[in-house]
Amino acid sequence: LARIAGVFSLRSFNIESISANVTKDPGKSKIILTTKGNQDTLLTIEKQINNLVDIIQVNDLTKIPSISREMILIRLKINEANQKSIIQAVEALHGRVLSKDGGYWIVEVTGDADEMEGILARFEKLGMEDFTRTGTVALEQLKP
Repeated sequence: LARIAGVFSLRSFNIESISANVTKDPGKSKIILTTKGNQDTLLTIEKQINNLVDIIQVNDLTKIPSISREMILIRLKINEANQKSIIQAVEALHGRVLSKDGGYWIVEVTGDADEMEGILARFEKLGMEDFTRTGTVALEQLKP
């Protein structure tokens, strides 16, 4: 992970999000990262990461059918004025209320990266106190 991050920092590329995961094979890890750049920049990144010794395979999931998601945990201050609106927002976004303690709720919502900013803006208006957000996780869709 440190060597992959080094590829980015040495070339002043930015990592938008990074997620390291276990796989079915306990000897291998999967690292999913997102970045922005033109096609030449992305090709350079792909080539540099492929040159690292322990890298088995690099896939650009923007070029193949894949599913990507992020998750946000949101802490909201609940009161009579906003409770109904929060419930409606959670249901509309297919989210879940994970905790209801001391006048605060913690809500979980998932979606693709493009949806996340809209979700945060919606809950900001409803009394969002804090949030934490995962990086992107993704998986290639395979054809039967």
